Amino acid sequence: MGALLQNFRNTMVVSVFLALIMIFGFGMHGPDQFGPIFWQAVTRWVHVFFGILWIGLLYYFNFVQIRKMPDIPAELKPAVSKYIAPEALFWFRWAALFTVLAGLVLAFQRGYIVEVLSLGMAGPQAGAAQYTLLGAGIWLAIVMFMNVWVFIWPNQKIALGLVEADADKKAKAARTAMLFSRTNLLLSLPMLTSMAMYQTLFS
Repeated sequence: MGALLQNFRNTMVVSVFLALIMIFGFGMHGPDQFGPIFWQAVTRWVHVFFGILWIGLLYYFNFVQIRKMPDIPAELKPAVSKYIAPEALFWFRWAALFTVLAGLVLAFQRGYIVEVLSLGMAGPQAGAAQYTLLGAGIWLAIVMFMNVWVFIWPNQKIALGLVEADADKKAKAARTAMLFSRTNLLLSLPMLTSMAMYQTLFS
């Protein structure tokens, strides 16, 4: 068991395998077995997994890395900037993409994609306040996703030295990336509130 847990890839392979067994079990015993409701549940599972990975890393950057980097001795900072940060940013940006995609697919499967994207102003159920509230959360997530790919990642590449730049450009890029990361931190709780409250009260 120790050998398994020491290997990240093998640990994840076993975890996914066990999850797939449980998913199959839910399909066998669910209300419509492997029908539309089952596939909505699978999409929600994917959405939640990537959402945890994305927002978890957002919180790691803001609760830990950004705050503590000024306290790290200069000779130790390359360990973070050359090894930890690029790896974290890889998972961060792709998790953001798959979270948003899975969320939009789920809204389509549930039949309210038009309502939420229009903030409740269009679609067969237009005027329902819950779609305005859920739509606000979805648009916040889309803004956060755009911040990751349009501002945070391009500027982090410069700040981390993955793209050639002088010291002034690196400093400016680091500040820009930090500000957009903090913007996402600010938006994260309203976004999560929209998702969680909707699922409890209206789903």
